[in-house]
Amino acid sequence: MTRFDLTELAHLADAAERAALAGGAVVAAHFGRAREVREKAPGDWVSAADEASEHAIRDSLDQLAPGIAFFGEELGGDAGADVGWYVDPLDGTANFLHRFEAVGVSVALVAAGRPVVGVVHAPLLERTYRAVAGGGATRDGVEIRVSERPVGSAISATGFPFRRAEVRPRFLRAFSRAMDDLEDLRRVGAASLDLCWTAEGVFDGFFELGLGTWDVAAGALLVREAGGIVTDWDGDSDGWLWSGDIVAGPPAVHAHLATICAERASS
Repeated sequence: MTRFDLTELAHLADAAERAALAGGAVVAAHFGRAREVREKAPGDWVSAADEASEHAIRDSLDQLAPGIAFFGEELGGDAGADVGWYVDPLDGTANFLHRFEAVGVSVALVAAGRPVVGVVHAPLLERTYRAVAGGGATRDGVEIRVSERPVGSAISATGFPFRRAEVRPRFLRAFSRAMDDLEDLRRVGAASLDLCWTAEGVFDGFFELGLGTWDVAAGALLVREAGGIVTDWDGDSDGWLWSGDIVAGPPAVHAHLATICAERASS
């Protein structure tokens, strides 16, 4: 296992932030005039902006932190490396295509199965979130913390597993229970930002099924470093990174959501 001290992680976080800003500049330049749009799967879109952003991020990381494996959502790369960057160059492509500004650029460094650096840049909202393992979480340089609202006053974010019919019954059971027990739910359509907003206490939790590692790695680290808890739907503290079945939030809300999500049909 490769271990990094906080000084090394800070340097790598600087590289991740500069790379995310480079990708974000591409996204912002394409906003409102998307081209070369195609459907990878029903409801799953990619555009020239996604691919150009990923190229910009990879080029930046190659210059600033050479020799580290890279895996991007659109163009692939070195999946499964013990230490590697996992990148979503434009999280929320459907939002982007509909001119909804809630989109993120997510850059995470994963070492031995855990994120150790995470940066999420929201180029159209002009804010940047950053975390390193053991070093806390910030938005634009200011420390952030998860909320302290009780479960009954909590508003949780979620996302619909529209591409995976086989998991919808489980999701809908959790969704229904959360609607009953929490104050309300929100669906933004950009998991990286949902996790950032959970980390800074705007939302009080987040749950979704079947996301990609590039979707969740950076944002989940932000939640953890802001005082929250992240597990998969069965309570595993590490499995969410690869399954994308994620529950995140401050301790009390996380515990409640995790119980709801762990429930399965009795027959």
